[in-house]
Amino acid sequence: MSRLNNSNKKELFKILVGAAWIDGEIQESELEYLQQIVTENELADDPEVQSLLSTEKPIPANKCYLWLENYLGNNPTEQDYQNLLSAISALVYSDGYIDTEEAKLLTQIQNIDLDRSSSNSALDKILKAIQKFYRQSIDRA
Repeated sequence: MSRLNNSNKKELFKILVGAAWIDGEIQESELEYLQQIVTENELADDPEVQSLLSTEKPIPANKCYLWLENYLGNNPTEQDYQNLLSAISALVYSDGYIDTEEAKLLTQIQNIDLDRSSSNSALDKILKAIQKFYRQSIDRA
């Protein structure tokens, strides 16, 4: 997230909070990860960020998807996409368990059609590997 401007950092953080709540509850390890992001990105003084960190206010899944759509806009850059995928993957992995709703969110992000010129790019290989892993996780659930 360090290459993002402050507004984009906050928008991405909001998506992360929504992703942490997507399974209906926020895990302690997810909360710790979110607090680490707040510290690293100097967002601690923002009242909205502090409100989002409250474990008393669940974020509905539809709000998370709306924030995701707003963050990416109509023409997301590959950098926006990579930042998003990396941050959400780290959040999801933070508790060592992948919930079905988390897997669905990641799959939806992976299915975003960026106009990539090479189907053999490193990003494509990574995405295919992650997608395979999450599909296996969904099948086991």
